[in-house]
Amino acid sequence: MIYLTGFHAIEERIKSGSPCGPLLVAKAGPRAKEITTLAVNNKIRLERTGVFELDRIAPDNRGIALAVSDRSAEQDNKADVSLESFIDGLGEKKNALVIILDEITDPHNYGAILRCCDQFGADLVVSRNRRNAKHAAIISQTSAGAVSWVPQAETPNLVRAMEDLKEAGFWIYGADMEGDPVYKKDLSGRTAIILGGEGSGISRLIYEKCDGFVGIPSCGRIDSLNVSVAAGVLLYEIQRQRAK
Repeated sequence: MIYLTGFHAIEERIKSGSPCGPLLVAKAGPRAKEITTLAVNNKIRLERTGVFELDRIAPDNRGIALAVSDRSAEQDNKADVSLESFIDGLGEKKNALVIILDEITDPHNYGAILRCCDQFGADLVVSRNRRNAKHAAIISQTSAGAVSWVPQAETPNLVRAMEDLKEAGFWIYGADMEGDPVYKKDLSGRTAIILGGEGSGISRLIYEKCDGFVGIPSCGRIDSLNVSVAAGVLLYEIQRQRAK
């Protein structure tokens, strides 16, 4: 059993309809009371508990914590899809955006990327390895609950996933410091962006399969942006182009 403690994470988990509960309540300020009401309306069981007990099992709590089983944390039936079903469901849709994560290992980065994907309308996030259940609380809190909404697909082979997306009409671009300035690249239509792992970047086989590369021009003294910050910049630019 794990416990979600962020207000947004708890709220979005309840709204998603995914299995959860009970909601542990030790003290309830105005925000916690709103979530408690939401839980009652969604038939989530409440349990009153002491402050010290809640601090023991969920140290980062703000008076409430939502229990989520390890299995449901790892397999969110509202957000998880297969790549095949995603492609089949596209139909005649011309604009679609997929984010491919190549070994993003930090759960804080994973969660922050999901939050960006939710805010800027990514249609799917593809990764090789399923997120670890022990990191589910971090991911949910960092994503502000977006983990319950952003469609995610797991695949054992990212290269094969890229080939499947290309067959479905996607152009695939790797995020790279040396890539073409993102604002000069036409990113309309069916597009996939690959984000490489922290420190290691995009792996060789995946790099070789990219149709091109996009970068974020900068003038700082540090080598590059954090991957989740880069995701936000790239996703914003794609949304800006498509809003024209």
